[in-house]
Amino acid sequence: MWIYLFIFFAKLVEVSLATIRNVLINRGEKVKGAFIGFFEVMLWVIVVSQVLDTLRENPWRLIVYCLAFALGNYVGVIIENKLAIGTACVQAVVGENQKLELGDALREKGFGVTFIQGEGKNGPVDVVMIYLKRKCVDEAITLIRQYSPDTLVTVNDVRQLRGGFIKK
Repeated sequence: MWIYLFIFFAKLVEVSLATIRNVLINRGEKVKGAFIGFFEVMLWVIVVSQVLDTLRENPWRLIVYCLAFALGNYVGVIIENKLAIGTACVQAVVGENQKLELGDALREKGFGVTFIQGEGKNGPVDVVMIYLKRKCVDEAITLIRQYSPDTLVTVNDVRQLRGGFIKK
């Protein structure tokens, strides 16, 4: 019974680490990604050897391994969302009459805000652009929704950012 629990939890941790490693590498954090990769592959070798060693006699180890792999992907994404590594750009299309109040409210909360004038289906609009840490995305969207409940909001990951202002 212990070996099944070991396989399950070790594989769960390994796949969760792989998810976080991939995110770090995609965001340009090569050293952190490589560091995590070392432990990830060490776990992989240990776990897969436990499964392959007795595969013919005990196929249940393979089932446990596969279940942990699937769940590890899910858990890895949850962990990564909690860590919220990196930078994002929030853009919102708001009516002209909401620009000043919204801009003041966002700046009051410490966000760097840029407005760009645009033309929408029904006339002039402003596009609000905020570059921020991913951990602050929900806070910014909540504030935007207070001043402009029906506005179009998009969030994009930013791989690199140089200059400008980001809330600490």
